[in-house]
Formats: sequence, structure tokens, C-alpha cells
Amino acid sequence: MADFIGSGWSLYISIVTLVSIAFCVWLALALARGKAPGKAVDTTGHKWDETLEEYNNPLPRWWLGMFLITCVFSVGYLILYPGLGTYQGVLGWSQLSQYKEETDKVNQVVEPLFARFLAQDVKKVAADPQGREIGERLYLTYCVQCHGSDARGSRGFPNLTDRDWLYGGDPAMIKPTIMEGRSGQMPPMGAALGGAADVENVAHYVLSLSGSGHDPARAALGKSKFGVCAACHGNDGKGNPAVGAPNLTDRIWLYGGGMASIIESINKGRGNRMPAFKDTLGEGKIHLLAAYVWSLSNDPAKASD
Repeated sequence: MADFIGSGWSLYISIVTLVSIAFCVWLALALARGKAPGKAVDTTGHKWDETLEEYNNPLPRWWLGMFLITCVFSVGYLILYPGLGTYQGVLGWSQLSQYKEETDKVNQVVEPLFARFLAQDVKKVAADPQGREIGERLYLTYCVQCHGSDARGSRGFPNLTDRDWLYGGDPAMIKPTIMEGRSGQMPPMGAALGGAADVENVAHYVLSLSGSGHDPARAALGKSKFGVCAACHGNDGKGNPAVGAPNLTDRIWLYGGGMASIIESINKGRGNRMPAFKDTLGEGKIHLLAAYVWSLSNDPAKASD
């Protein structure tokens, strides 16, 4: 791709663009020549139904005028705006500069509002109808693609409406999660456990932790092997928010709680990543967004009392 952004391409694009405009002007003028007095108009050679022929009449003057005006306009546009390779145009306009200009205008209006909420506690913002409404709009713009319009998530994307949190559900944890993002990784553990039979035994034991259907005999065999998993999930299987290891004792599953899904997770591992939004949104918007996310699984009215 480096060959397509060299300085030579700028000159090439400029020449092709200008030559194309000049060719269009020449072609239009060549086809607009009127017929000589007393000379019949030639046909294009196209003929239908024996007598229906297409005549090669010159272009209408009004059409020719419109086309030439368009060509003149295109030259003027290329002088004022970027379009000839790296030439920026007399006005120096760009999409990025226009975006920044419009963003700055919006920020001048909304930043005081964000600053007011930023000075408040997240729980207090969640109890404010205006703050919660702004947070909801931010959620529907930036978060709905993964967590869903109802915030209940989907396979591989956490449900934000319950109280089951991988890294903790306090505002002090939600806000940094949005700011910095999260990167969760469970390595493949099949080989470490000893093989297919041991993996299945551990899967039965994992199911037993949440009271799900399992084979007690195989679960007992898997309990001793679970020590390999306890490094992250804990000896009791209740997880570790410090590393984002999920609680295995409830019935809330990120990738499914069936035997096949658990065995797949053990054998292949799992990897998931939430992007950081600090550069995209800024702290003011993230503060409001964190308040809304927190309110999805808590009662803001009680928390603000």
C-alpha cells in the first residue's frame, strides 16, 4: 500500500483529472458541430423495423451550454477545494477541519452541562432524570452494538441489567472500564488438565458449582483437577474481579452454560475485548454514561437518599 501514497501518485491523479476534463470539453464541442447547409444529416447506422433510423444530429445548444458550464464549475471547484492529489485548494478546506469546527461549536454549548454533572457523584447523576436521559442517549449511540438495545447483552457480551459483574459493578469500576476498556483472556486449559476425560470431569464439577445438571461421580473426579482453574476462579469458584474471572457458582454464563459450551471454553479458551472510549467521548460524557449503566442494575432513587 505504500506505493499508492507516494508523491508521484499526487501528480498522476492531478494530470488524469485535468486531462479528463479537457477531453470532455473537446468531445462535446466535436459532437456539437452543426450540419453543413444543403447536406443531409448522416445516420448512426442503427436501424430498426426496416425504416426506423437514428440520425446523428448535433447536440442541442442548451445541453451543450449546461455541459460546458459543468466543466468550468469543476475547474473552479478544483481550484478552491482539494481534488488534485495533495493540493489542498485555495480555501484550505478539509473534512477533518470541518468536523473539528462543528465539534468545537457543539462542545462550547454542551461542555458546561457535562462539567456540572462531572462535579457530582455518579449515583447522584443516575438519580437526575436529565443526566440519566443523556446517559441513555450515549448508550444507544456507543454501546448498543455489543450490549443490545435492552442492555441484556448476547453471547460473549455481558448483560448490564443484572448484578453479575466481571470486574465489579461499583461506579468506581464502571467508569474506568469505559474509559480504559477491558481485555479478558482465558487460555486453553485442556492440555493442562490432562486430556478429554479430565476436561469433561471438570466441566461436570463446574456445573455442580451452580447446581446445574451434572454427573456427581464425574464431578467428584473433576474437583481435584479444578485446582488448575482455581488460580483465576478461586477455590470456591466465585471468580476474581481483579482479573475479570467470572463467578462459576451462579447460573449466569457469558458463552452458555451447557456441557458442550463449557468443554469448548476449557479446550479452546476465550478471549474478549472492550475498546477504550476515553479518547472518543472524554471524561464528561463517560461520567454520564457510567451513571446510566450503573442505574440499569440499581435503584438510583434509593442510592441518592
